[in-house]
Amino acid sequence: MAPSRRAVLTKGATLFATVGVAGCAEISGTSSETGGETEAKTDASLAVAAEWNAMAARVRDSVALGRAGATEVGSGVAQNVFARFEGASGEYGAHEMLESTDKTAYEEFEGALADLRTGLDAGDLEQAQSAGDTAASRLIDAQDALLSEDTASAFALQRLAFSMDDAAVLAAMDAFDAAHAVAENARERYMDGPAAEALASSDGPTSDTVENALDGVVSGAEAGSRERVATNADIAVEAAISGSYAVADERPAGVGHVATIQARGWDAASLSAMGGPSTGIAHAAVLTDYRARVHDAGWLATQGATDQAGTIVSDVFAHFEGASAHDALESADGEAYEGFESGLEDLQAAIENDDQAAIDDAVSTVDSNLVAGIEGLAGASAPLLEAVFFRARLADAREQYRRGASAAGASIAQGLFERFERNELDFHESVEETSEELYERFEEEHLAGLIEAFEAEDDEAVTTHYDGAQATLLEFATAAGSTATASVAEAAFVAARVADAAVLDALGDADRAKTIAQGVFEYFEGDPGGYHEALEHADEDVYEAFEDALGAVSGAADAGEDVYTPAKTFDSEALASAYAVVESAGGPQHDLAVDAGEDAFARFEDARVHDRLEEADHNAYETFEGNLEAFISTLDEGGDVPGAAATFADAALYAQFALVDAVEDLPLALDLAGSNVQPSESGGESEGSGESALEGGPNVVEGVPDDADHVVDMTAAAFEPAELTVKAGDTVAWKFVGGEPHSVTAYDDGIPEDADYWASGDFDNEDAAREGWANGKGAVASGQSYVHTFETAGEHEYVCIPHEAAGMVGTIIVE
Repeated sequence: MAPSRRAVLTKGATLFATVGVAGCAEISGTSSETGGETEAKTDASLAVAAEWNAMAARVRDSVALGRAGATEVGSGVAQNVFARFEGASGEYGAHEMLESTDKTAYEEFEGALADLRTGLDAGDLEQAQSAGDTAASRLIDAQDALLSEDTASAFALQRLAFSMDDAAVLAAMDAFDAAHAVAENARERYMDGPAAEALASSDGPTSDTVENALDGVVSGAEAGSRERVATNADIAVEAAISGSYAVADERPAGVGHVATIQARGWDAASLSAMGGPSTGIAHAAVLTDYRARVHDAGWLATQGATDQAGTIVSDVFAHFEGASAHDALESADGEAYEGFESGLEDLQAAIENDDQAAIDDAVSTVDSNLVAGIEGLAGASAPLLEAVFFRARLADAREQYRRGASAAGASIAQGLFERFERNELDFHESVEETSEELYERFEEEHLAGLIEAFEAEDDEAVTTHYDGAQATLLEFATAAGSTATASVAEAAFVAARVADAAVLDALGDADRAKTIAQGVFEYFEGDPGGYHEALEHADEDVYEAFEDALGAVSGAADAGEDVYTPAKTFDSEALASAYAVVESAGGPQHDLAVDAGEDAFARFEDARVHDRLEEADHNAYETFEGNLEAFISTLDEGGDVPGAAATFADAALYAQFALVDAVEDLPLALDLAGSNVQPSESGGESEGSGESALEGGPNVVEGVPDDADHVVDMTAAAFEPAELTVKAGDTVAWKFVGGEPHSVTAYDDGIPEDADYWASGDFDNEDAAREGWANGKGAVASGQSYVHTFETAGEHEYVCIPHEAAGMVGTIIVE
């Protein structure tokens, strides 16, 4: 059965991170008359119509990228448009407003997005062009239902500016055929639509400038002249934006103008993605490391080392809570995110209960959800990370064989054979497509041979086929990926192998732990897949920290000391190395991306809407400008470009609503620098702090009180300090400093018998506090703290409910 359109859109790599949105409530907006027709039905709907303009621009971007040969990036743009559209819930979100405005346009828009991505994935540019035209047209149909003719013409002129920017970028990439197609199509749409006539009537000289510049862009692309295209595109963009103010009132033109700057930011993000691997592969490498470590926990549990197994699971949870991969996974696949976290909790409980069947089930659950997350984050690079997982598990199989568990080794290898056959993460097909000879050598010779060797307990054959399987998988990664992507995969592999050293040490085999650690060091020095050189080039500090941490593991094993602690440190350094390699792998489009970001800033500084936004809402102005500057810095210096792009886009949406005095209807729970906009109980936005579905209580306050005697920081998954000694009568403030919202919840049996119960949210007992948390009560969020004064001497033990599985507990000792 053919996949549904929704399945097509949600499958594969998430090129750009998305930010969650909240619903909103209707306000009694005002109406204005322009050209004798009613403007948007409410002020807020004008802001949404401008957002549709930005989405239409991005739809056309995806087609333009396909024409330039960057079909994967174009497909990712289409997927991200769908993700942001689906997430824009609430009456004044782009999704629900399109559905309520024009049901047919809504259905055809979503269907066309699916067709667009299918066409790009298949390299069918004719299908992609047709689908892109349909998707953009359906958004424009909805705009026409909401806007006056003059405002609709202003938005059409601004869309023309979008297309001229695209043509200039394509010409700068020497993709002149694509630049010509984009410019010619834009010129035809403009000349055949009402905007050309509207501008000619309102401002004849500007109209002439637009038409002449359009002709110059088209002819420049035909002639293969970057300079002619760039010069005429700049003139066309400036004239089109100026013309939008000529045909419409200042307010709607300004709102649409902000959307053009948002679209320019997305252009920069697309160019950055073309310059090197997406940050998504680094996030997926983190998840691959978690897969290996969770299987290690299962192995330790079967050997009776349940304490160490539980520690691994707690540490995985704690690392995830503070990792960049946390938000990325939640955005890419919310179901996988939830399944992974709940699976970890189930695994922790199963280990504590020493229930082997439940352990196996939980490991399977965690693994399957991580597979889904890797698919969503790594996209076409997912097979490289599956190869790493195979290598890590084959190493586990051999270690078990060394310890006399030949049947366990054979079982692991057989399970990998079955995964390969069912093409998990497209691994089987990718190996076969990369090299038929490599495919046969891996599966038929070495993997099948290793299973037989384990079963026969043939030491020589085990060595031959194990080494052969490892070598062929590394060969595959080198052949199928770039130096950057292969290096990211290697980061996950060395992390997994050092974790094995800690496992062997926990099982009493310090000599083997030392051998593994030394072997990893020698392996890294051999520059597998170009990893050593790539890391050293990427970031000298990260490189040195990586080698120092690896040396500490060997040193601990050599001295007969605990290996797990330095191995845990090395794990963090290895994963940091994956991000460092990705961030330094900017390709030839890096400068173009930075230029596009800086161009967006320059346009805002010179724009008529600049002063209007500052006067309308200073906080929105500061948020918009600050996040644009942060985005440009990320483009230039490296970092999470997708995340920075999404945050800037949210700031632009905030500005759009602020310009029409409808911030209370903003369909977005803002977590932006300088923003104090938070959702109200009715689904709109109100001032305050915290997450949209959570609230604190009478003892949760803004900031930290001046009279607090002590402060405990709440990081992503820890109280710092975890133990604090105070005097009776002292006041303690627990300050949110990172991660997701926390609770501060005393254990009923962990406080002195004569002490009053205490918890964020002001509950009477632990059960009430846990029930309250489940209902969104007792949360301490960004900018807040929980405050309690201790009167009763003794030890007071407490926990953060949502991060209990990560070991987020603390103790206050009152003297």
